[in-house]
Amino acid sequence: MGASASRDRPARVPAPEPEPEEALDLSQLPPELLLVVLSHVPPRTLLGCCRRVCRGWRALVDCQALWLLILARDHGVLLPLARSCLPPARDGRPSLLGRFCERRPIGRNLIRNPCGQEGLRKWMVQHGGDGWVVEGNRSTVPGAPSQTCFVSSFSWCRKKQVLDLEEEGLWPELLDSGKIEICVSDWWGARHDSGCMYRLLVQLLDANQTVLDKFSAMPVPIQQWNNNVCFQRI
Repeated sequence: MGASASRDRPARVPAPEPEPEEALDLSQLPPELLLVVLSHVPPRTLLGCCRRVCRGWRALVDCQALWLLILARDHGVLLPLARSCLPPARDGRPSLLGRFCERRPIGRNLIRNPCGQEGLRKWMVQHGGDGWVVEGNRSTVPGAPSQTCFVSSFSWCRKKQVLDLEEEGLWPELLDSGKIEICVSDWWGARHDSGCMYRLLVQLLDANQTVLDKFSAMPVPIQQWNNNVCFQRI
């Protein structure tokens, strides 16, 4: 007969369950440290979300110290300019620097839909001749957000766009400082088999629509049979 033997095996002891980690409560950080943490949050999130968390966070987002910290780290070259033109902080209202950091108006094109990639959206138009259409560029325009353009024919067709510089992130003291340079640039051209006449008019208006300054490029003719030439005016 066969025999079998069994060995005693030690009982298995279940591993202890890990203790749940406590959630990090940022509100327990000292204000000066929380300010540094918030400075790494995108400006749009700061204004749209963080400002609504509680009164303490709202006060931090509204204070100029947070935005000066953001400017010093991310846009250091703009810090002296912004600091020199800052008005006193306004109680209960976001710092002017918040919109400045969110919109980043310095060094970008403020014109909406500049190449017609959204049709005529954002433009006020006055038709003449056959009106306006959007077509692909006959010649490549370097650096353009879209290789499309506005096209008109046979008669003067006008379009304009009015920009609110304060809405774009600037503020009156900064605009009045004389330290902001407004750069105007545009491309224009004509079909190979059809000449054209082009004019650019830019006006700086105050809140009452009074013209403070203007720049006008005299009409520039492009002759027929022009090999789809295009030009840039700055």
